[in-house]
Amino acid sequence: MNANHNPHCDPRPVLTVQPLGWCVRVAPGQSLVEAARAAGVRLRSSCRNGTCRACLCRLVSGEVAYRVEWPGITAEERLGGWVLPCVVVPRGDVAIDAVADVVQTPPNLR
Repeated sequence: MNANHNPHCDPRPVLTVQPLGWCVRVAPGQSLVEAARAAGVRLRSSCRNGTCRACLCRLVSGEVAYRVEWPGITAEERLGGWVLPCVVVPRGDVAIDAVADVVQTPPNLR
């Protein structure tokens, strides 16, 4: 078996979308919204630049980095575990609690 097809050897982080437990891989530089959409999961979003707050959700586990310096989220919200998945990239495996719709059945990587 080719190592590229073995999910246990895939170095890309896993995004888990709760509460349904959908899991998708996140490519380097991809935001959580972009990764979810590429796998057929549509997270709530609108502007995709961190200003409208439509995608605001809770980070359940893991760490993220923002692609923009001043996203539309307060320091208190960040400390409370809130993130804007349209402008964050994972720093490893992450889980979010978010409203999502399935466009196509996503692969579950667990």
